[in-house]
Amino acid sequence: MAPAGNWACLRAALKAGADAIYFGLRGMNMRANYRNFVPSQLPRIASECHQAGARAYLALNTIVYEHELPKVDRILKASLDAGIDAVICWDLAVVQKANALGLPVFLSTQASVSNSQSLALFYRNFGIRRFVLARECSLEQIRAIRRKLAKELGREATDIELEVFAHGAMCVSLSGRCFLSEDRFGKSANRGECIQPCRREYNIVDAEGEIAYRLGNNHLLSPEDLCTMPFLDQLLAAGVASLKIEGRARTPEYVSTVTSAYRRAVDFYFENRRKRGFPAEFEALKTQLTQELDGAYHRGLSSGFFMGKPVGQWTNTRGSRASKSKRFLGEVNNYYRKVGVAEIQVRSTPFAVGDELLIQGPTTGLVRFKVESIQIEHEAKERAQRGERVAVAVPEPVRPRDRVFLVTGRE
Repeated sequence: MAPAGNWACLRAALKAGADAIYFGLRGMNMRANYRNFVPSQLPRIASECHQAGARAYLALNTIVYEHELPKVDRILKASLDAGIDAVICWDLAVVQKANALGLPVFLSTQASVSNSQSLALFYRNFGIRRFVLARECSLEQIRAIRRKLAKELGREATDIELEVFAHGAMCVSLSGRCFLSEDRFGKSANRGECIQPCRREYNIVDAEGEIAYRLGNNHLLSPEDLCTMPFLDQLLAAGVASLKIEGRARTPEYVSTVTSAYRRAVDFYFENRRKRGFPAEFEALKTQLTQELDGAYHRGLSSGFFMGKPVGQWTNTRGSRASKSKRFLGEVNNYYRKVGVAEIQVRSTPFAVGDELLIQGPTTGLVRFKVESIQIEHEAKERAQRGERVAVAVPEPVRPRDRVFLVTGRE
């Protein structure tokens, strides 16, 4: 299940092979600081996902205040009419309203479901069949939940799907219930407004102001990002039905890179796990894909809570530790469909034959490729300089005003 904070991310995720997309609407989801979508776009979102063979899930996972209940009614009705496949929520008013409409509910990780009895209660009383487990659950606890569900519910236990976050940012606070942003800036994390003061580096100053200490080389409120690729086979064998990628605030290339990596890993696992030589081949593939994931934005890669309580897994820098970065290069002026060539206006960063470019736009999504040739007025060139208009062959259709970036190693 891949994240989409805008159209470019949605299309990038679908191209990368996502089975499902989750997204939010402005003002009513846990990424309120970002552009998101509006209710009038719901039919188009559902249509594009379904045409690609994927499902569309609405994240309506904030706490809901009294005056917002009519708005929730309108959103849920619009979602049902549009063909949205499920709503991700945890406020019981939203759960009840969705149930009354016959709109499937996935219980959000914000509910902190972390044991079989809680799961069985929500299943029996609210008919919920998919649960996004609390992020603090370990692999062993997930296995135990599966075993005890089978004892508690018998055959009905097979109706229940467990979903976990498999990749992306983690919060220093229990299940994301942090009040630091609300306390300092009046922006509640529990309303999707968090401005992440935890990601900063802090100093300690004594009451008299005479002694000050910097908290070492680490950002001690800023955890590293989650990456389950190294032990993905254990996660799948534990009975997890859905791998959720965090990142509705991330870029299209992040969504594309991460979705594609987990897509390939999952496909290889289910197609080859019973074949001779599978363990060694899968280890090699996981190593390769982890290296690819290192090229996407991250604050350091961690196993989270899956292998037990993390100790000392704090990021040691502000911002990304990815092995690759991007630099704005220019934009597409035109695309010539018959020959598969884009005319690019180079506005800042020069590039050369052999460089890696990515082109992104709201309709295009993401196109990533290596430059095989550059032409200026039908003459072959090795480099394109700032201010030039150049022709470059591209592997997929792009569109005027799409933004073009040069992919580089991080300095």
